[in-house]
Amino acid sequence: MHEIIDSLIAYGYIILFFYTLGGGFFALATAGVLSSMGKMDIYTSVAVGFAANFIGDMALLLFTRFNKHTMMDYLKKHRRKLAYSHLLMKKYGVWVIFLQKYIYGVKTLVPIAIGLTRYDTVKFAIFNLLASALWAAVVGGFSYYGGKTVLSLLEGAKENPWIMPMIGVLIVSAIAYSISRAVRK
Repeated sequence: MHEIIDSLIAYGYIILFFYTLGGGFFALATAGVLSSMGKMDIYTSVAVGFAANFIGDMALLLFTRFNKHTMMDYLKKHRRKLAYSHLLMKKYGVWVIFLQKYIYGVKTLVPIAIGLTRYDTVKFAIFNLLASALWAAVVGGFSYYGGKTVLSLLEGAKENPWIMPMIGVLIVSAIAYSISRAVRK
């Protein structure tokens, strides 16, 4: 365990950057907890998470915009989720750009869906910049200030090691069920 933490501390910001290009909720939360332990700097972690998240979404949008035909071949399995992203965009507009940062499974599809449409790239970039900053501040801040609680839960999990995998399975199952139910509608 200490070797993993030492590796995260040594390469933490690099790992955080690359992991956050595609979402990075877990990486930023981990960086926040490590910052609460004094192993990383919370301001640098939030800045790295913000920059990578913004760059990742912009790269998805631009890649999709300029490679629509290629992307459509890869998106055949995700047509329902893509249609759901379009419906969300029509119904809620700009708020989807902010909300997609927090919804697993939709986070990567919204920039792709927007890239397939004629949505203004500059407008998306501005709202994505604001949404990425808010996301990084919220996730980083909550994990930093909740770091002591997380560490005490992990200490309790040492006594009952079966609890954490069960909680993880329940969380992933609940998220998958919610997404599949929303996509069916």
